Amino acid sequence: QVQLVESGGGLVQAGGSLRLSCAASGRTFSNYVMGWFRQAPGKERVFVASISRTGGSTDYLDSVKGRFTISRDNVKNTVYLQMNSLKPEETAVYYCAARWPPVFSKRWGDYAYWGQGTQVTVSS
Repeated sequence: QVQLVESGGGLVQAGGSLRLSCAASGRTFSNYVMGWFRQAPGKERVFVASISRTGGSTDYLDSVKGRFTISRDNVKNTVYLQMNSLKPEETAVYYCAARWPPVFSKRWGDYAYWGQGTQVTVSS
């Protein structure tokens, strides 16, 4: 079992930046691929980014490449999502998730553990 708690969401103007954090507890954090997803009202949950166990490999939604950066600190048991040049259409609840076996996936159903989400609102 892994418990995940997100933080760092908020209200930001278009073009601004936010850094989301996700603190993990429970089983060994470094065993898991970690992912970030987002869900806008009335829409399905979609993949944003994922990172390998060591942090050496990452994967991104095409539309966020070059603007978002996922990273992790296996000593602090935390995964981060740095979001720059935010757009109003990226307003959503952002969730972090843990996947085992530690294989990359963009499918939310492949992730067994989820945080409660943090709201990100980007104003125009």
